[in-house]
Amino acid sequence: MSKASALEYADRSEKSRRRKSLRKQIAMHKWLYLFIAPCIVWLLVFCYYPMYGATLAFKDYDYGLGITGSPWVGWAHFQEFFSSPDFWIVTKNTLIISGLKILFGFPAPIILALLLNEVRNRRFKRVVQTVSYLPNFVSWVVVVTLMTIIFSPYGGIVNTIRKANGLESIFYMGQKGSFYPITILSDIWKNAGWNSIIYLSALSGIDSQLYESALLDGAGKWQCTWHVTLPGIRETIGIMFIFAVGGILNAGFDQILLLQQPANMEISEILDTYVLKTGLNYGRFEYATAIGLFKSLFSLFMMVAANKFTKRYMEVGIW
Repeated sequence: MSKASALEYADRSEKSRRRKSLRKQIAMHKWLYLFIAPCIVWLLVFCYYPMYGATLAFKDYDYGLGITGSPWVGWAHFQEFFSSPDFWIVTKNTLIISGLKILFGFPAPIILALLLNEVRNRRFKRVVQTVSYLPNFVSWVVVVTLMTIIFSPYGGIVNTIRKANGLESIFYMGQKGSFYPITILSDIWKNAGWNSIIYLSALSGIDSQLYESALLDGAGKWQCTWHVTLPGIRETIGIMFIFAVGGILNAGFDQILLLQQPANMEISEILDTYVLKTGLNYGRFEYATAIGLFKSLFSLFMMVAANKFTKRYMEVGIW
C-alpha cells in the first residue's frame, strides 16, 4: 500500500470513528436531546424561518404575487429612506432617547445594587428588593395610564397640589419639554430594580477577604467600593454595556408609542413607531422592512464596536 493510500485509509478510519462516537454520544444522551427538541423547533420556526421575510426589503411587494413572486428592486427602498427628511428626524430621535437611557438608565441598577449590597438589615433589604422588582411586571399600558392619571390637569394629584399652591394646571404628558424627563425617569423606575438582580449576583461572588484586606490597609467604604467592588463586577458591567449599546436603536417601542402626543411628535417619533405607521397605515411593507433591516445592521455594527471597546479597556467581551 502506497503512502498516499495509507493516509487516505487512516483519514477515512478517523472520520468513521468520529461518526460512531457522535452516534454513541447522541444515543447515550437521547433524552436530553429530546428534551431540548421543542426549543430547537421553536427557534427554527419563529426565529430563523421569518428571516426569509427580510428579502421583502429588496422587492417591490405585490399582494397578488406574494413575497417570492414580487419583482426585485435592489437597494431602491434603502435609497428612498436615506434621502427622505424623515430619516434624519427618526434616527436623531432614536439615538437621543436611547443615548439618554444608556447615560442615566444604565448606571441606575448598578448604583441600586451597590446600595442594597451595603444594607445589613435583611428584612429591610428584602422589602426594598421586592418593591424595586415589582414595576418590571407591570405593562407599559398600565404604567402610562397611571402617569396620565397622576399628571392629569383634571383631578391629577400633581396638578391638585399645584392648584392648592395657587399655580395653574399643566398637562405634563402633552408638553414637549416634559417628554424626555418622563420617558427616562419612567424607564428607570420600571427596569432598574429588575436589572439590579444581575449585579447583585455578581456582587455575591466577590471574595470577602478582599474587603478585609482593604480595611486592614486603612481603606474606607468609598475606597472599598472603588478598588474592590467595582473591579469585582467589571466583567458583568462590560457585558451588559455591550448589550445596551447593541440595542441603541431600541428606544422602547411600546413606551414611546403610548407616550406620543401631537405636541411631542416632533421629538418622539422613533424608528420602531415609524416602521409601524409606514407598514400598517400606508401598507408599504417592503419600505418598512428595509427600515427595520437598516436598524438591525446598525445595531450589529454598534455591538461589534462596543465589544472592541470593552475588550480594550475592560478586558471583557462576548466574542
